[in-house]
Amino acid sequence: MTLIDRRQALGTMAAAGGAALFAWPAARSAFALEGKDPKVKKAVEKGLNWVAKTQNRTGRWDAMGQYRVPMTALAANALLASGSTSTQGKHAENIRRAMDYLIQNTRENGLIGEPSDHRYTYGHGFSMLFLSQVLGEEEDQDRRKDIVDVLTRAVKFSAAAQTSAGGWGYVSSRDGGGFDEGSTTITQVQGLRGSRNAGIPVPKETIDKAIKYIHDCTMPDGGVCYSSKSRGGSRPAITAAAVACLFNAGEYKSDYVTKLLDYCKRNLYDVNNPANAYGHWFYTYYYYSQALYRLGDKVWEDYRDRLYTKLLREQQGDGSWNGREVGPIYETSLALTMLQLENAYLPIYQR
Repeated sequence: MTLIDRRQALGTMAAAGGAALFAWPAARSAFALEGKDPKVKKAVEKGLNWVAKTQNRTGRWDAMGQYRVPMTALAANALLASGSTSTQGKHAENIRRAMDYLIQNTRENGLIGEPSDHRYTYGHGFSMLFLSQVLGEEEDQDRRKDIVDVLTRAVKFSAAAQTSAGGWGYVSSRDGGGFDEGSTTITQVQGLRGSRNAGIPVPKETIDKAIKYIHDCTMPDGGVCYSSKSRGGSRPAITAAAVACLFNAGEYKSDYVTKLLDYCKRNLYDVNNPANAYGHWFYTYYYYSQALYRLGDKVWEDYRDRLYTKLLREQQGDGSWNGREVGPIYETSLALTMLQLENAYLPIYQR
Protein backbone atom coordinates (compact mmCIF):
# COMPACT_ATOMS: atom_id res chain seq x y z
CA MET A 1 0.00 0.00 0.00
CA THR A 2 1.38 3.42 -0.93
CA LEU A 3 1.75 6.31 1.49
CA ILE A 4 -1.22 8.14 0.01
CA ASP A 5 -3.33 4.95 0.13
CA ARG A 6 -2.47 4.52 3.81
CA ARG A 7 -3.36 8.10 4.62
CA GLN A 8 -6.58 8.02 2.67
CA ALA A 9 -7.53 4.83 4.49
CA LEU A 10 -7.22 6.79 7.74
CA GLY A 11 -9.37 9.66 6.49
CA THR A 12 -13.02 9.32 7.46
CA MET A 13 -14.19 12.81 6.56
CA ALA A 14 -14.95 12.49 2.85
CA ALA A 15 -17.65 14.92 1.75
CA ALA A 16 -19.71 12.58 -0.40
CA GLY A 17 -21.75 14.43 -2.99
CA GLY A 18 -20.60 17.83 -1.80
CA ALA A 19 -20.00 19.15 -5.30
CA ALA A 20 -23.73 19.38 -5.94
CA LEU A 21 -24.20 22.25 -3.48
CA PHE A 22 -23.49 24.98 -6.01
CA ALA A 23 -23.23 25.45 -9.73
CA TRP A 24 -20.61 28.19 -9.66
CA PRO A 25 -18.90 29.37 -12.87
CA ALA A 26 -17.01 26.57 -14.58
CA ALA A 27 -13.70 27.34 -16.24
CA ARG A 28 -10.85 25.45 -17.82
CA SER A 29 -8.21 25.20 -15.13
CA ALA A 30 -4.91 26.94 -15.77
CA PHE A 31 -3.47 24.66 -13.08
CA ALA A 32 -4.77 21.40 -14.48
CA LEU A 33 -2.90 18.08 -14.61
CA GLU A 34 -3.98 17.18 -11.08
CA GLY A 35 -2.32 20.17 -9.49
CA LYS A 36 1.09 19.29 -10.93
CA ASP A 37 1.65 22.58 -12.72
CA PRO A 38 5.44 23.18 -12.75
CA LYS A 39 5.07 26.71 -11.38
CA VAL A 40 3.06 25.44 -8.42
CA LYS A 41 5.45 22.56 -7.75
CA LYS A 42 8.42 24.92 -7.82
CA ALA A 43 6.73 27.42 -5.48
CA VAL A 44 5.77 24.67 -3.02
CA GLU A 45 9.24 23.12 -3.00
CA LYS A 46 10.83 26.52 -2.44
CA GLY A 47 8.42 27.30 0.38
CA LEU A 48 8.90 23.93 2.08
CA ASN A 49 12.66 24.32 1.95
CA TRP A 50 12.36 27.76 3.56
CA VAL A 51 10.16 26.37 6.34
CA ALA A 52 12.54 23.46 7.02
CA LYS A 53 15.55 25.77 7.06
CA THR A 54 14.01 28.19 9.58
CA GLN A 55 13.20 25.56 12.22
CA ASN A 56 14.91 26.24 15.53
CA ARG A 57 17.32 23.58 16.85
CA THR A 58 14.79 22.86 19.64
CA GLY A 59 12.25 21.78 17.01
CA ARG A 60 10.04 24.85 17.15
CA TRP A 61 9.15 27.77 14.93
CA ASP A 62 7.90 31.13 16.14
CA ALA A 63 6.49 34.42 14.93
CA MET A 64 9.04 37.06 15.83
CA GLY A 65 9.78 35.32 19.13
CA GLN A 66 6.11 34.70 19.98
CA TYR A 67 3.44 32.02 19.51
CA ARG A 68 5.92 29.15 19.48
CA VAL A 69 3.41 26.31 19.86
CA PRO A 70 0.87 27.42 17.21
CA MET A 71 3.63 28.28 14.72
CA THR A 72 5.29 24.90 15.29
CA ALA A 73 2.05 23.02 14.69
CA LEU A 74 1.12 25.03 11.57
CA ALA A 75 4.60 24.73 10.03
CA ALA A 76 4.77 21.01 10.73
CA ASN A 77 1.34 20.48 9.17
CA ALA A 78 2.55 22.22 6.01
CA LEU A 79 5.48 19.79 5.85
CA LEU A 80 3.13 16.85 6.43
CA ALA A 81 0.98 17.98 3.50
CA SER A 82 3.96 17.41 1.19
CA GLY A 83 3.91 13.67 1.87
CA SER A 84 6.71 13.51 4.42
CA THR A 85 5.94 11.82 7.73
CA SER A 86 7.84 11.43 10.97
CA THR A 87 9.48 8.30 9.55
CA GLN A 88 9.99 8.92 5.83
CA GLY A 89 10.31 11.67 3.27
CA LYS A 90 12.50 14.71 2.79
CA HIS A 91 11.19 16.53 5.88
CA ALA A 92 10.90 13.57 8.26
CA GLU A 93 13.51 14.93 10.69
CA ASN A 94 11.80 18.34 10.85
CA ILE A 95 8.47 16.67 11.60
CA ARG A 96 9.96 14.44 14.30
CA ARG A 97 11.59 17.41 15.99
CA ALA A 98 8.31 19.34 15.92
CA MET A 99 6.47 16.35 17.41
CA ASP A 100 9.01 16.06 20.22
CA TYR A 101 8.82 19.80 20.91
CA LEU A 102 5.03 19.71 21.28
CA ILE A 103 5.09 16.55 23.40
CA GLN A 104 7.68 18.12 25.70
CA ASN A 105 5.57 21.27 26.00
CA THR A 106 2.39 19.51 27.09
CA ARG A 107 1.38 20.43 30.65
CA GLU A 108 0.14 18.03 33.32
CA ASN A 109 -3.42 19.29 32.83
CA GLY A 110 -3.32 18.50 29.09
CA LEU A 111 -2.64 21.99 27.72
CA ILE A 112 -0.24 21.86 24.78
CA GLY A 113 1.59 25.13 25.13
CA GLU A 114 2.50 27.89 27.54
CA PRO A 115 -0.07 28.89 30.19
CA SER A 116 1.42 32.41 30.05
CA ASP A 117 0.47 32.75 26.36
CA HIS A 118 -2.54 35.06 26.35
CA ARG A 119 -4.05 33.11 23.42
CA TYR A 120 -2.98 29.59 24.23
CA THR A 121 -6.09 27.89 22.83
CA TYR A 122 -4.86 28.53 19.28
CA GLY A 123 -1.67 26.58 19.88
CA HIS A 124 -3.56 23.86 21.69
CA GLY A 125 -6.02 23.37 18.83
CA PHE A 126 -3.45 23.48 16.03
CA SER A 127 -1.24 21.04 17.97
CA MET A 128 -4.06 18.54 18.40
CA LEU A 129 -4.65 18.72 14.66
CA PHE A 130 -0.98 18.14 13.79
CA LEU A 131 -0.40 15.30 16.26
CA SER A 132 -3.60 13.55 15.21
CA GLN A 133 -2.56 13.71 11.55
CA VAL A 134 0.87 12.21 12.15
CA LEU A 135 -0.17 9.49 14.62
CA GLY A 136 -1.20 6.95 12.00
CA GLU A 137 2.22 7.10 10.30
CA GLU A 138 4.36 6.94 13.43
CA GLU A 139 6.12 3.57 13.64
CA ASP A 140 8.03 3.96 16.91
CA GLN A 141 5.83 2.40 19.59
CA ASP A 142 7.14 4.58 22.42
CA ARG A 143 6.51 7.75 20.47
CA ARG A 144 3.05 6.51 19.48
CA LYS A 145 2.23 5.96 23.15
CA ASP A 146 3.45 9.46 23.94
CA ILE A 147 1.26 10.98 21.21
CA VAL A 148 -1.79 9.01 22.30
CA ASP A 149 -1.22 10.11 25.90
CA VAL A 150 -0.81 13.76 24.88
CA LEU A 151 -3.91 13.75 22.68
CA THR A 152 -6.01 11.99 25.31
CA ARG A 153 -5.10 14.59 27.91
CA ALA A 154 -5.42 17.42 25.37
CA VAL A 155 -8.98 16.39 24.52
CA LYS A 156 -9.90 16.40 28.22
CA PHE A 157 -8.36 19.86 28.58
CA SER A 158 -10.39 21.17 25.63
CA ALA A 159 -13.62 19.75 26.99
CA ALA A 160 -12.96 21.36 30.38
CA ALA A 161 -12.02 24.68 28.73
CA GLN A 162 -15.30 24.96 26.78
CA THR A 163 -17.67 27.72 27.89
CA SER A 164 -21.26 27.14 28.90
CA ALA A 165 -22.31 28.62 25.55
CA GLY A 166 -20.36 25.89 23.74
CA GLY A 167 -17.47 27.93 22.40
CA TRP A 168 -13.91 28.66 23.44
CA GLY A 169 -12.08 31.89 24.12
CA TYR A 170 -8.41 32.75 23.81
CA VAL A 171 -7.89 30.91 27.09
CA SER A 172 -9.99 28.32 28.94
CA SER A 173 -13.40 29.27 30.26
CA ARG A 174 -12.08 29.29 33.82
CA ASP A 175 -9.10 31.50 32.99
CA GLY A 176 -11.10 33.84 30.78
CA GLY A 177 -14.25 34.35 32.80
CA GLY A 178 -16.43 32.44 30.35
CA PHE A 179 -15.49 34.56 27.32
CA ASP A 180 -15.77 32.84 23.94
CA GLU A 181 -15.23 33.76 20.29
CA GLY A 182 -15.52 32.14 16.90
CA SER A 183 -11.98 31.69 15.58
CA THR A 184 -10.62 29.78 18.57
CA THR A 185 -13.80 27.70 18.68
CA ILE A 186 -13.19 26.58 15.11
CA THR A 187 -9.54 25.76 15.89
CA GLN A 188 -10.65 23.59 18.79
CA VAL A 189 -13.25 21.73 16.75
CA GLN A 190 -10.78 20.87 14.00
CA GLY A 191 -8.28 19.62 16.57
CA LEU A 192 -10.93 17.55 18.31
CA ARG A 193 -12.24 16.09 15.06
CA GLY A 194 -8.70 15.22 13.98
CA SER A 195 -8.16 13.48 17.32
CA ARG A 196 -11.41 11.57 16.99
CA ASN A 197 -10.48 10.47 13.47
CA ALA A 198 -7.18 9.18 14.88
CA GLY A 199 -9.03 7.00 17.38
CA ILE A 200 -8.82 9.23 20.47
CA PRO A 201 -12.09 9.27 22.46
CA VAL A 202 -13.79 12.67 22.17
CA PRO A 203 -17.05 13.36 24.05
CA LYS A 204 -19.87 13.74 21.52
CA GLU A 205 -21.47 16.46 23.62
CA THR A 206 -18.34 18.60 23.32
CA ILE A 207 -18.57 18.63 19.51
CA ASP A 208 -22.36 18.99 19.56
CA LYS A 209 -22.18 22.02 21.85
CA ALA A 210 -19.56 23.63 19.61
CA ILE A 211 -21.68 23.14 16.48
CA LYS A 212 -24.68 24.61 18.26
CA TYR A 213 -22.48 27.55 19.26
CA ILE A 214 -21.66 28.27 15.60
CA HIS A 215 -25.35 28.06 14.70
CA ASP A 216 -26.24 30.43 17.54
CA CYS A 217 -23.63 32.95 16.35
CA THR A 218 -25.00 33.05 12.80
CA MET A 219 -26.59 36.35 11.77
CA PRO A 220 -29.63 36.82 9.49
CA ASP A 221 -27.37 37.61 6.50
CA GLY A 222 -25.67 34.21 6.76
CA GLY A 223 -22.46 35.45 8.35
CA VAL A 224 -21.06 34.34 11.70
CA CYS A 225 -20.47 36.99 14.35
CA TYR A 226 -17.45 37.38 16.60
CA SER A 227 -18.81 36.06 19.90
CA SER A 228 -21.96 34.75 21.51
CA LYS A 229 -21.69 37.51 24.09
CA SER A 230 -20.41 40.62 22.29
CA ARG A 231 -22.09 39.64 18.99
CA GLY A 232 -21.30 42.44 16.52
CA GLY A 233 -21.77 42.14 12.78
CA SER A 234 -20.98 39.19 10.55
CA ARG A 235 -17.30 38.39 10.08
CA PRO A 236 -16.29 36.96 6.67
CA ALA A 237 -13.14 35.34 8.08
CA ILE A 238 -14.96 33.56 10.90
CA THR A 239 -17.76 32.53 8.54
CA ALA A 240 -15.28 30.89 6.15
CA ALA A 241 -13.65 29.08 9.06
CA ALA A 242 -17.07 28.01 10.34
CA VAL A 243 -17.89 26.33 7.02
CA ALA A 244 -14.62 24.36 7.06
CA CYS A 245 -15.33 23.43 10.68
CA LEU A 246 -18.87 22.23 9.90
CA PHE A 247 -17.57 20.14 7.02
CA ASN A 248 -15.07 18.52 9.38
CA ALA A 249 -17.95 17.79 11.76
CA GLY A 250 -19.95 16.07 9.03
CA GLU A 251 -22.47 18.79 8.11
CA TYR A 252 -22.31 19.20 4.34
CA LYS A 253 -25.65 19.67 2.63
CA SER A 254 -27.98 21.48 5.00
CA ASP A 255 -29.76 24.70 4.10
CA TYR A 256 -27.79 26.28 6.93
CA VAL A 257 -24.40 25.47 5.34
CA THR A 258 -25.68 26.70 1.98
CA LYS A 259 -26.61 30.01 3.63
CA LEU A 260 -23.09 30.40 5.05
CA LEU A 261 -21.52 29.55 1.70
CA ASP A 262 -23.72 32.11 -0.05
CA TYR A 263 -22.48 34.73 2.40
CA CYS A 264 -18.86 33.71 1.76
CA LYS A 265 -19.38 33.81 -1.99
CA ARG A 266 -20.69 37.38 -1.77
CA ASN A 267 -17.82 38.53 0.41
CA LEU A 268 -14.79 36.36 -0.34
CA TYR A 269 -14.88 34.85 -3.80
CA ASP A 270 -12.69 37.63 -5.23
CA VAL A 271 -9.33 36.82 -3.65
CA ASN A 272 -7.94 40.24 -4.64
CA ASN A 273 -10.74 42.14 -2.93
CA PRO A 274 -11.61 40.27 0.25
CA ALA A 275 -14.15 42.85 1.44
CA ASN A 276 -13.09 41.78 4.89
CA ALA A 277 -12.81 44.43 7.58
CA TYR A 278 -12.18 41.89 10.35
CA GLY A 279 -9.62 39.13 9.99
CA HIS A 280 -6.35 38.39 8.25
CA TRP A 281 -6.27 37.48 4.54
CA PHE A 282 -4.21 34.31 5.06
CA TYR A 283 -6.42 33.10 7.92
CA THR A 284 -9.57 33.77 5.88
CA TYR A 285 -8.46 32.02 2.72
CA TYR A 286 -6.75 29.17 4.56
CA TYR A 287 -10.18 28.10 5.75
CA TYR A 288 -12.17 29.19 2.72
CA SER A 289 -9.93 27.16 0.41
CA GLN A 290 -10.55 24.06 2.58
CA ALA A 291 -14.30 24.55 2.28
CA LEU A 292 -14.29 25.00 -1.49
CA TYR A 293 -11.88 22.12 -2.06
CA ARG A 294 -14.20 19.85 -0.11
CA LEU A 295 -17.11 20.85 -2.38
CA GLY A 296 -15.49 19.21 -5.39
CA ASP A 297 -13.94 20.09 -8.73
CA LYS A 298 -16.76 22.14 -10.26
CA VAL A 299 -16.53 24.64 -7.43
CA TRP A 300 -12.84 24.25 -6.61
CA GLU A 301 -11.05 24.55 -9.96
CA ASP A 302 -12.13 28.05 -10.95
CA TYR A 303 -11.47 29.35 -7.46
CA ARG A 304 -8.13 27.51 -7.29
CA ASP A 305 -6.86 29.36 -10.36
CA ARG A 306 -7.61 32.72 -8.77
CA LEU A 307 -6.09 31.70 -5.45
CA TYR A 308 -2.94 30.09 -6.84
CA THR A 309 -2.27 32.98 -9.20
CA LYS A 310 -2.31 35.38 -6.25
CA LEU A 311 -0.17 33.15 -4.04
CA LEU A 312 2.46 32.54 -6.70
CA ARG A 313 2.64 36.25 -7.48
CA GLU A 314 3.21 37.18 -3.82
CA GLN A 315 5.82 34.58 -2.89
CA GLN A 316 9.12 36.14 -1.82
CA GLY A 317 12.43 35.34 -3.45
CA ASP A 318 13.53 33.16 -0.54
CA GLY A 319 10.39 31.02 -0.83
CA SER A 320 8.41 32.59 2.00
CA TRP A 321 5.24 34.65 2.11
CA ASN A 322 5.05 37.78 4.22
CA GLY A 323 1.69 39.51 4.36
CA ARG A 324 2.75 41.26 7.59
CA GLU A 325 -0.16 39.78 9.54
CA VAL A 326 1.49 37.58 12.16
CA GLY A 327 4.86 36.84 10.58
CA PRO A 328 6.33 34.97 7.63
CA ILE A 329 6.27 31.48 9.18
CA TYR A 330 2.54 31.85 9.82
CA GLU A 331 1.74 33.13 6.35
CA THR A 332 4.08 30.68 4.62
CA SER A 333 2.60 27.71 6.49
CA LEU A 334 -0.94 28.70 5.54
CA ALA A 335 0.01 29.41 1.92
CA LEU A 336 1.70 26.03 1.59
CA THR A 337 -1.32 24.26 3.07
CA MET A 338 -3.57 25.93 0.50
CA LEU A 339 -1.24 25.02 -2.36
CA GLN A 340 -1.06 21.37 -1.24
CA LEU A 341 -4.72 20.56 -0.58
CA GLU A 342 -4.84 18.46 -3.71
CA ASN A 343 -2.11 16.17 -2.39
CA ALA A 344 -4.86 14.73 -0.16
CA TYR A 345 -2.28 13.53 2.38
CA LEU A 346 -4.06 14.97 5.42
CA PRO A 347 -7.31 13.18 6.32
CA ILE A 348 -8.87 16.30 7.88
CA TYR A 349 -8.69 18.01 4.46
CA GLN A 350 -9.73 15.07 2.28
CA ARG A 351 -12.98 15.01 0.33
